[in-house]
Amino acid sequence: MAESFVKTMKRDYVSWMPKPDARPALQNLAIAFDHYNESHPHNALKYRSPREFRQQANSPTQA
Repeated sequence: MAESFVKTMKRDYVSWMPKPDARPALQNLAIAFDHYNESHPHNALKYRSPREFRQQANSPTQA
């Protein structure tokens, strides 16, 4: 699981980020983590974002 996370972070975020020095790199990494944990679709969640998954899990089921 960790290897998949690292691969996704490198492919979808780090490779595209400007990294002129440590401060912007760390700031951009924090933004990437937030996006990954809130908006990025996850295979394990049937390609839903964690936010969508939580919303569906917390909503009452309709009969």
